[in-house]
Amino acid sequence: MKKQLGKLTFKLAGWKYHVEPNVLENKQVIIGFEHTSMMDAILSLAIFQIYDLKIHTLIKKELFKGPMKPILEALGGIAVDRKSNQDIVTQMVELFNNNEQFNLVIAPEATRARNSQSRKPIRTGFWHIAKAANVPIVLMFANSKTKQGGIFGKIYPSDLDHDLAEIKRLYKENTGLDILIPEAKKS
Repeated sequence: MKKQLGKLTFKLAGWKYHVEPNVLENKQVIIGFEHTSMMDAILSLAIFQIYDLKIHTLIKKELFKGPMKPILEALGGIAVDRKSNQDIVTQMVELFNNNEQFNLVIAPEATRARNSQSRKPIRTGFWHIAKAANVPIVLMFANSKTKQGGIFGKIYPSDLDHDLAEIKRLYKENTGLDILIPEAKKS
């Protein structure tokens, strides 16, 4: 039923999706670009339903109030206090270590800009989590110009600057999306 609902969502939205075989594993950090509207989130949830993936995502703790709390928790939300000194990377590594299957979905900050002038380089927390948890980074996309989305590749984190350049290349080559990455650190 969930699978059919996910497929219907894509059909009604007029979008197409593709998930590359053998990309998904039992544990991974899934990143998604571009994140320009709530439709991206809805279509992402539809893909996860189609492929029966239980996902988790970081959400600011302020949203976990009243009737929203059980809804966000049911959707796999993990409350994050952005003002806290808690180490989110360590918390996520513990969740990866304590679960046989764990899919952490992140739309890296700086991906939500509606125009190229206001875009900034992506933030790299997803990479630090994947590296510390020793899990792959799976690449997901939503291209509103072509009305296509899906999951197309993965990398195993090793070196931040190299991996960011590779992620940028893979997105451009496979989806036509151009993401901004931070400048490489000078040695």
